[in-house]
Amino acid sequence: MNTAIAMERYMPHTMIKKILQARVYDVAVETPLSRANQLCNRFGNEILLKREDLQPVFSFKIRGAYNKISQLTEAERSRGVIAASAGNHAQGLALAAKKLGIKATIVMPETTPEVKVTAVRNHGAEVVLFGDAYDAAFAKSQEIMQVSGQVFVHPFDDLDTIAGQGTVGMEILRQHEGSIDAIFVPVGGGGLIAGIAAYVKYLRPEIKIIGVEPEDAACLKYALEQGKPARLSQVGIFAEGVAVAQIGANTFDIAKDTVDEVITVTTDEMCAAIKDIYDDTRSITEPAGACAVAGLKKYVERESIKGQTLIAINSGANVNFDRLRHVSERAELGEKREAIIAVKIPEHPGSFKDFCDAMTGRSITEFNYRFSDENEAIIFVGIQIGGNPDSLKHLLQDLNGYDVIDLTDNEIAKVHVRHMIGGHLRSNKGELLYSFEFPERPGALLKFLTTLGGQWNISMFHYRNHGDAYGRVLVGLQAVGEETDVTRYLDDLGYPYQDENDNLACKLFFK
Repeated sequence: MNTAIAMERYMPHTMIKKILQARVYDVAVETPLSRANQLCNRFGNEILLKREDLQPVFSFKIRGAYNKISQLTEAERSRGVIAASAGNHAQGLALAAKKLGIKATIVMPETTPEVKVTAVRNHGAEVVLFGDAYDAAFAKSQEIMQVSGQVFVHPFDDLDTIAGQGTVGMEILRQHEGSIDAIFVPVGGGGLIAGIAAYVKYLRPEIKIIGVEPEDAACLKYALEQGKPARLSQVGIFAEGVAVAQIGANTFDIAKDTVDEVITVTTDEMCAAIKDIYDDTRSITEPAGACAVAGLKKYVERESIKGQTLIAINSGANVNFDRLRHVSERAELGEKREAIIAVKIPEHPGSFKDFCDAMTGRSITEFNYRFSDENEAIIFVGIQIGGNPDSLKHLLQDLNGYDVIDLTDNEIAKVHVRHMIGGHLRSNKGELLYSFEFPERPGALLKFLTTLGGQWNISMFHYRNHGDAYGRVLVGLQAVGEETDVTRYLDDLGYPYQDENDNLACKLFFK
C-alpha cells in the first residue's frame, strides 16, 4: 500500500522525546489500569487491564490522531485533513479536528455500520462513503487529497501518530511502579504496539512486549517471518479493528527490535475474551479490543505461569450491537466449555434415549437431527464440557460406544451447519458446495443472488447476518459433470469463495 508518507527514521532517543512531548490530553484522558479480579483468581496471576475503551471515542486512536494534527503548521491546518477509516481512527480524527477547528474529511467503506458513520458526522467531519473495504476507501482518499490539497493523516504509519499511542505505555509505567512481567498489545497496523514498545523497552527492557493478532490477520507475525513488511493475501473480517493486510513501514522498523513475540488467537478465543472482560468490568469490548486478553490467556496456559504481573491493553469498545449474538454463541467454544460433535446412532425407536442416557451428567446445548437413512442417523450435538484441555477427551471416552466426529474447530459447522436442519439431497450427484463472503449492506444479498445467476440450480442456501461488514453464505449448486466450469465461473464472479466439498461437516450432513 503506497501511503505517500515520507519515512522519518526511527531513533530510540528521538521517539522517547516525541512521546514525552506528545499532546494528547487536550482530548484524551489518562485511562485506569484496573485489576481483573476474576481473571486473577482463575489464572493465579496479577492481571491488569489498561482501559482504553474509556476514552471519549471509546478507543486509543484519539491519542495518535490528536498528536499528529496538533503538530501541523498553520498553513497545513488551513488546508484541512483527510483520512480513510472504517471506525476508530475516523472517530478519533474527527473529534481531534473538531477540537482544533480543522476541517476533516473521512472516507469510509460503504459497508461501515451506520452507528459509526453517524458518530463521525456528529463530531463535525464530512463523510464520504466509497467502496466495499478499506483499500478502496484509501484509494479514494488519495484521489480526493490530490484535488483538495488536504493533509493525509495515516491511522498508524506515522511517527507522530505512534508517539501519541506511546503515551499508553508511559501511563502504564507511571501507574504501576512494581514489577511487570509482560504487556500484551493488540496489533493491526502496529501503531499502538510500536509506541508502547518504544517507550517501555527504553526504560524497562526486562518487560516483555507481546503482540496479539487474529490468526487470519497476522500481518506483524508474517512480516517478522519475512524480515520486512509483507502483504497478506487475505485478511479475516471478524476483528475489523486489527484487520490489516500489511504492517506499516515505520511501525515494523520499531517492532522488529522491541517486540518479544507475537501470539495469534482465533475468533472463538476473542469471543471468550470479550465475555471475560465483561465478567470483570461489565463493559463490552469490540473483538480487537479483547484481542490482548485472548493472547494473555493463551500465553499463561502455554507457559503454565503463576504469580506474575501481566497487563493487557483493552483497546476499544466500538462494537456493533448486532454482533453480540455471534459473540455470545462463540464464547463458550472459545473458553472450551462447549464442544460440537457429530454422532452416528442406529435409526430405531429408543436410540435417542440411549444416547441421552450415555450423556448423563452433561448438559446438551443443541441437538439437531433430520431423518435421511433407514439404518443410521447422524445427529449434530452441542455439549457443555469442563473447560480444561482434558474435558473433550473425557467426553469422547464417555461416548466410546458411538462413532463420534469432533466438529468443534470446523468453521462451516459453527457458522452454518448448526443453524440448518440438514439432510441429504435425494440425488446428490453433481451437487457442489461453496462458501462465499460479500459486502454487507442494503441490497447486498439480492445483488449476490443476481450475480450468482441462474445457470445452475441452487440446491441449498444458508445466509446469516452476524453484524459484520461482510455476509457469509453456504451455497449448493447442482452442476453434473461441470465442476471445472463452475469454478471458472466463480473465479470470474469477484466474490471470495471456498470449495467446501471436502469439508467434513458438509459430508456428514449434506452430501
